[in-house]
Amino acid sequence: MPYRNTFQRPLYWKLASLSLLATCITPAFQVHAEKSTSKNAASSQLAMQVNDDRMTLSMARVPQIYLYGPIDSDAPRRFELLVKSGKIPNGSDIYLNSPGGSVDAGMALGRMFRQGSMVTHLGTPRLPKHTPIVNKSAICEGACAYAYLGGRFRWAASGSDRIGFPTYPAQQAPEQISAYVKEMGIADAALTAASATGTADPILWPNADEMIAKGLANNGRLDLVATYKYVQDAPYLELKQSDRNGEHTITLLCKPGGAELATYDTIGTVRARQTVARAVHSYFEINQQETLPQQGGATAVDQSVVLQRIYPLDQLQHMASAQAMGAWVRDRTGIRYGFAFEVGGVRKVLNDFYNACTYATQQHS
Repeated sequence: MPYRNTFQRPLYWKLASLSLLATCITPAFQVHAEKSTSKNAASSQLAMQVNDDRMTLSMARVPQIYLYGPIDSDAPRRFELLVKSGKIPNGSDIYLNSPGGSVDAGMALGRMFRQGSMVTHLGTPRLPKHTPIVNKSAICEGACAYAYLGGRFRWAASGSDRIGFPTYPAQQAPEQISAYVKEMGIADAALTAASATGTADPILWPNADEMIAKGLANNGRLDLVATYKYVQDAPYLELKQSDRNGEHTITLLCKPGGAELATYDTIGTVRARQTVARAVHSYFEINQQETLPQQGGATAVDQSVVLQRIYPLDQLQHMASAQAMGAWVRDRTGIRYGFAFEVGGVRKVLNDFYNACTYATQQHS
């Protein structure tokens, strides 16, 4: 019977280039669903700023959306209008900076983020020229933290940015909040904070490492999934991971003459074709070392860049003990395109496949 094993990647990648971009680009589009007649009214609702200028789209490929201020009950409706208008497409980057507000509205925003496969960050927009210097640190608390959890990919707080999650004693969270957290794939224990006396801390302020450890953030990558089963009466291994750039897969099918190796970098039809057209060299990678290199050797199949090789059976043990694997193509200028992921957390699956393949090939010899 097939079984699956998941592994949370421990390394954290920062969006340094995007953060720099956010501080250098003048907002291209700023909108409120309803204009306020007074400054006080305007400050009591969530502001929504959409950066979709040419430079932003050329670097990030998607708009950058800044949501800041209190989350009012009407915020989900205004956000939905922007989604339906096409101003906020699927996969957009959402930057949050809010002291909280309506919990129900925060969860409604989070559900829209997840439905649109959006990416959540903490961040503040660039203010107009001549604006007095203000604190550039972002804070996201309460209802904002619930909205943040809706991101399919969630970047941990960095620098002086802070995020605060309301906590409850074990099994005492309000039913709607408990259901939402579960819907977002977050363990209840992640938001349960108790002191030695058994009293709950009102707000959890995790740092980046704690956010990763608790599953509150994934820094642009979902868990690596390893599946070992039998296909065509032969041991078969699949390693798959999704990140904001696409889905990445490595498969191995054990055969007497060598394991059939295939890698799939699923990045979209246009990008896959462009990558293959530029490729002059391709290779499988183990522990950052080129393996099975070829001139060319890559094809575009549907939305994927595909590499296919025969992996020598006498080298399978090296693969079973690997810490990282990947697949890359390189163009004439030396720039490479592809993926790599850590596999140390799925060691048991790798060893099970190796042992099964070794036994199967011995039976055929």
